[in-house]
Amino acid sequence: MTVSPIQRINPAAQWSDAVVHNGTAYFVEVPESGTDITSQSQAVFAQAERTLALAGSDKSRLLIATIYLKHMADRAAFNAAWQAWLPEGCAPARVCVSAEMASPDYLLEIAFTAATA
Repeated sequence: MTVSPIQRINPAAQWSDAVVHNGTAYFVEVPESGTDITSQSQAVFAQAERTLALAGSDKSRLLIATIYLKHMADRAAFNAAWQAWLPEGCAPARVCVSAEMASPDYLLEIAFTAATA
């Protein structure tokens, strides 16, 4: 039996920035900046692009995204930012749910899965 290697990018005690296994990258982003849903979304997208590059991928290779919004009333503004960020024809499968955030300052968190190069 051959065991596929697992690559952990920037592992810490509680999480890794990303985990890559068998041609698939898994990672979560929370906003490092921003005070409204649009600015926090843009921050998360920029962070995701950096993480994707570290994993050998890019946003055109996203497979699925699980989007957690603090306020479902922000969904339309989030969707506008999301659609502007994604390359045309490359939208991943996704789910968008309302959830309590780990920090009171977060308006969203996104769990991404992407194919690697």
